[in-house]
Amino acid sequence: MAGAGDIVNAMNETTPPRILIVDDDIRLRDLLCRYLRESDLHAKGVADGREMDVALSRDHYDLVVLDLMLPGDDGLALCRRLRSQGDTTPVIMLTARGDDVDRIVGLEMGADDYIPKPVNPRELVARIRSVLRRSARVPGAPAEGCVRFGDFSLDLAARTLHRRGRPLRMTGGEYAVLSVLVRHPHMTLSRDRLMSLARGRGLDAMGRGIDITIVRLRKLVEDDPRRPRVIQTVWGAGYVFVPPAEEA
Repeated sequence: MAGAGDIVNAMNETTPPRILIVDDDIRLRDLLCRYLRESDLHAKGVADGREMDVALSRDHYDLVVLDLMLPGDDGLALCRRLRSQGDTTPVIMLTARGDDVDRIVGLEMGADDYIPKPVNPRELVARIRSVLRRSARVPGAPAEGCVRFGDFSLDLAARTLHRRGRPLRMTGGEYAVLSVLVRHPHMTLSRDRLMSLARGRGLDAMGRGIDITIVRLRKLVEDDPRRPRVIQTVWGAGYVFVPPAEEA
């Protein structure tokens, strides 16, 4: 099975990943595009949501770097719109506001990662590669196969979740966390461990970010999200996945 490094090498040996940068600061936008191109990434920059829509309608992009403060619709509104349309393209949010509330709201809207400004271009490239790796395959996940639990079926190859044959919409971050949970049934995973397995080593648990992802997953897989039985909280320790068929 290919590891994370093999995935990156495979990407570099074929077509470079296509990155769309949406930021109205032309100097920063040009700087980031130039640095990404020097790092073997295909980069295009646009100034706002209208130009983003045009770019996405004309070409495929593997990831969108989306500034929070934009003229017209802001980054949160644009991210929310992409997800509501079923677009699962990974999104990294950039913002000059370092408030945890902004970060949490961004994750709630479906962003896959969050970087405060001023951004170090080298860190941005590292985050982009990390998000691309986990969107291609969760570290350690089987290359293919289907995990069934209760009425649900999680296809690890197609990265899709079905309930009684009906597809359910998930963000890339939600898929990453759920994939880790289903592969570690009955094992209590701390927030740090869960995020490390889902997003790769070196990224923190982003405070309450992992808790928000769990809340969203419970809305998908629990009969009563307020009384979770599938994704349970182990107070002071983390979370544990209990397959429905084995609850008794």
